[in-house]
Amino acid sequence: MSSLCPGKPWQTRLSSAGLVYLHFGHRILTQLLPSPMEDQVLSTLYDKIYENLIEEVDAVDNGISTHDGEPRYRVTTTLSARVKRLNPGWNEPLKEPEDSRFQKAVELVGEEFTDRVQYFTSSWLPARSLVQQALERRLEVDPSGEIMELAQGGCPWQDHLFSLESESGQVKYLIFPDTTGSWRVQAVPIFPGSFNLRKPLKWCGLRGEKLSEACGIPGCIFVHVTGFIGGHSTRDGALALAKLSLS
Repeated sequence: MSSLCPGKPWQTRLSSAGLVYLHFGHRILTQLLPSPMEDQVLSTLYDKIYENLIEEVDAVDNGISTHDGEPRYRVTTTLSARVKRLNPGWNEPLKEPEDSRFQKAVELVGEEFTDRVQYFTSSWLPARSLVQQALERRLEVDPSGEIMELAQGGCPWQDHLFSLESESGQVKYLIFPDTTGSWRVQAVPIFPGSFNLRKPLKWCGLRGEKLSEACGIPGCIFVHVTGFIGGHSTRDGALALAKLSLS
């Protein structure tokens, strides 16, 4: 992609999937989107879908591993793996034309692609303005600038935060309401999707009264055993958990 489209960062060798997407991706997205979009927004969606779907297909097709060395565990639910399972078993009598299984693969991949377009258009993209506002107001939440408050929980914030935050100050925690009326405090990873955190929460694995006694904040609900997320019954309590974890 980087050699055929100057300015694109991806070095993965293109398979037929990547080549089709390279030449026809913008046109396909234009047909799938519910309404016309500005060129810059369309370009952002194009890049995001390549990075989060098509590049994986390119890499698998060209035998490129995601990591060096022995993996800690196996991932067997990828798109390529699901397509492969549609093939008949080596010892399975072929009871239907192979074309019918190919058609099932087409439908499976097509649904995956359109679902990604739908997600990035209707959920991921609108979250950017919420993250931008929260980032701009973070000093009102805490003078350190390392705690950010989202007005709504559940929005996909990681990609946006990493692309918007300045290098002078990194956000360590987010607080936001959950669907039950309680509040969450979540630690920011070192990069999107990573399980390694910039600063894990303290009191990992404690819950309820034991957690409240340990940190001195009444109303605590839990802190995950890895320290990536915690819960409190109130907004002020979640903020207090974040502040104490900073210190």
